[in-house]
Amino acid sequence: MSETRLLHGIESPADLRALPKDKVEQVADEIRSEILEQVSQTGGHLASSLGAVELITAIHYVFDTPRDRLVLDVGHQGYPHKMLTGRRVEFDRIGRSGGISKFLRRSESEYDHFGAGHAGTSISAALGMARAKLHRGEDGLVIALIGDGAMTAGMAFEALNHAGHLQERNLIVVLNDNAMSISPNVGAMSSYLSRKLSAPMVRRMKGWAKEFLGSLPGDMLHWARKAEESLKVFFSPGLLFEALNFRYVGPIQGHRMDVVLETFENAKQMVAAGSGPVLIHALTEKGHGYAPAEANPLKYHGVGRFDVGSGEFAPAKAAPASYTRVFSDTLIRLAREDERIVAITAAMAPGTGLDHFQRKFPARFYDVGIAEQHAVTFAAGLASEGMKPVAAIYSTFLQRAYDQLVHDVCLQNLDVTFALDRAGLVGADGATHQGLWDIAYFRNLPNTLVMAPKDENELQHMLATAIRYPGPAAVRFPRGSGFGVPLDPDIKAIPVGESELLRDGEDVLILALGTLAHAALEAGQELASRGISAAVVNARFARPLDEAKWLPLVRRCGAVLTVEEHRSAGGFGSAVLEWLSAEGVTVPTRCMGIGDALMEHGESLETQGLTAQEITETALALVGQASELDGQD
Repeated sequence: MSETRLLHGIESPADLRALPKDKVEQVADEIRSEILEQVSQTGGHLASSLGAVELITAIHYVFDTPRDRLVLDVGHQGYPHKMLTGRRVEFDRIGRSGGISKFLRRSESEYDHFGAGHAGTSISAALGMARAKLHRGEDGLVIALIGDGAMTAGMAFEALNHAGHLQERNLIVVLNDNAMSISPNVGAMSSYLSRKLSAPMVRRMKGWAKEFLGSLPGDMLHWARKAEESLKVFFSPGLLFEALNFRYVGPIQGHRMDVVLETFENAKQMVAAGSGPVLIHALTEKGHGYAPAEANPLKYHGVGRFDVGSGEFAPAKAAPASYTRVFSDTLIRLAREDERIVAITAAMAPGTGLDHFQRKFPARFYDVGIAEQHAVTFAAGLASEGMKPVAAIYSTFLQRAYDQLVHDVCLQNLDVTFALDRAGLVGADGATHQGLWDIAYFRNLPNTLVMAPKDENELQHMLATAIRYPGPAAVRFPRGSGFGVPLDPDIKAIPVGESELLRDGEDVLILALGTLAHAALEAGQELASRGISAAVVNARFARPLDEAKWLPLVRRCGAVLTVEEHRSAGGFGSAVLEWLSAEGVTVPTRCMGIGDALMEHGESLETQGLTAQEITETALALVGQASELDGQD
């Protein structure tokens, strides 16, 4: 980057607003070029950010941020925002420990007015901010930038309905319509917003209608008005928003900087004139300005390193199959044997591996859009009629449907399987995507199985266990590659609640849940070399516990250590402590897991002390404590 760029002189939106209007498009072009250069080296969210460059640049130019609040939905589209708000030079460490976040964080910048990691939140948050300004007597507007994919979230329409009811006078919603979320959008709402006709054609049709109606005799005025309304219904995608008391503007061409700037200026004046809330419908293209991303926005949504010139990605290192792929392949095998199995995703077909299932069984695959609450209750409805739905939803996203888990599935004891991908630490994706709460929110639910496999081979058996169990069952598994263990040719259900004794011992009992069973076994071997006999158990189930097998082991060893990739509070270790208390067994016990602090991007098992070495050292300290207690006796 040897040439001098206007962008390099912009440290804040105030610097952008100091430029003449005819230079704003050049800044946008430079932002797009810099995002390509940076993300090609660091990886990150590419296509969404490229598609939002003009909209975000224009918002910062027209509106007085940070006095005027900008709320982004999800944050996938947020890289232009970061470039304009003083973080351009920090992009070489995006998503790494100590670097800037891939998403928006209030603690990172005064311009990140609301954290964004899950979809559908922007309009609700923006309305709350607008109301707060009213209550405090403060000036300033609030702008929510939401993608049409996020419009599949019911929460967005709840917020639109409320804002229209309040006739909120300081709120502007910008609908970034690219017909995509991560996967192509689904549902009637997406069809409604799609452009069968271009915006110029819509305008011409309205003109023709007006001319025609004007030529009718006066006594046909009543019918003319009805005909005009019918034409609006047929041709205008804004009728729905106007019915919600929004002033609808658009659709506009979202990559025409002159059009976008003029539209935002007009919307600003409309709000100042007391029009009530305004919705601007902007048509954009995901990946705009970079041909490979335009052609395949799904492939370039979240990327690793790639060559900008060719669009080719750096060769992937040879690695074992991912847990996601093993889940997908196993589900396909099981679905061949049982026609009742159907698969459900909430706009994450490739991320959950269900795109493979879709190709094999298109009639038994459902993508419900960004609507986790609907996904869970939809699955409950399927189960109530004898089907076997498998809802594959990231651990962090399923949190959004907790009431549905409780009320619609568990209380009715319905046969729904939940495949919780990305359970545990997720590296660069950071705090909003860490899957660290699912055991806590599942294990206290009635009628529910909660499982975690020690490796990819056990995952396939656990999936069969969950599907064959006649009630709610959750299987949590981590992001990334497995251990490379051989996969059993035959898939068999595991007896409910049955753990696996990996190593017998006399001095300390190590109960490990999930993939940390391998580190626990390694620690057991190291302890043996130091003269400590450790019993190591692959727990398999966080609910129910294998109490009958563990009780004699606890009494024999006299010390218990639990290990899990989950919050210590409320997790598997907490379940063990509750069980020991109920049994009246008092032995030295330690629970190793994730601590109380929020886990930022870049955190790993190593940084959290969940390694074989740390397990060994903790077990040694625990055995020493048990020995001291024995000496006191």
